[in-house]
Amino acid sequence: MNFVFLGPPGSGKGTQAMKVAQELNLTHLSTGDVLREAVKNQTEVGLTAKAYMDKGDLVPDEVLIGMIKDKVTGGELSDGFILDGFPRTIPQATSLKEMLKEAEANLDKAILLDVDDEEIVRRLSGRWFCPECSEGYNYPVKMPEKAGFCDKDGAELKRRPDDEESVVRNRLEVYEKLTEPIIGFYAKESILTSVKGVGSPDSVFNAILEAVK
Repeated sequence: MNFVFLGPPGSGKGTQAMKVAQELNLTHLSTGDVLREAVKNQTEVGLTAKAYMDKGDLVPDEVLIGMIKDKVTGGELSDGFILDGFPRTIPQATSLKEMLKEAEANLDKAILLDVDDEEIVRRLSGRWFCPECSEGYNYPVKMPEKAGFCDKDGAELKRRPDDEESVVRNRLEVYEKLTEPIIGFYAKESILTSVKGVGSPDSVFNAILEAVK
């Protein structure tokens, strides 16, 4: 079974992809992990990617596809995989489809974690962390005993710059422009399945398992 997990930032797709991969004995692939591994192992595509990264440039689509292809043709993904964070654009989705076809593989489902914008803003803008011990807090799910301060060491909590509400809303706009069209792409492929990404993590996890089975 081969899956792609889709959803806006803060939808929980990364966490759920890892849990589902463990449950079904699939390989979880995030583009960041694939990039780091290829660079570390000094593969041909890894060295190509490193040349772009060292200059601060984005790694081209064909290089990312090449990394995934190496894993497919190398047999690393023979038991199935979950792609998390890729593809992000229509050209990437098209290239992925063509590459898998050449490798005599295919995607079985594209799982969309459906979460509305206001819930995403609430989740991400409510995330704080302790700069001393890295303990994380999330309003209103996990709140410190004293508002704004870490329970463990009393340090004042900080928020990542990209979790500021204005930044979160901008990230959602970018997602809608670039990534949302992929939902239509996989709907036309007849492999799109939408799962509500709200509720407890366990309930979302169980809903995904039902969808993929």
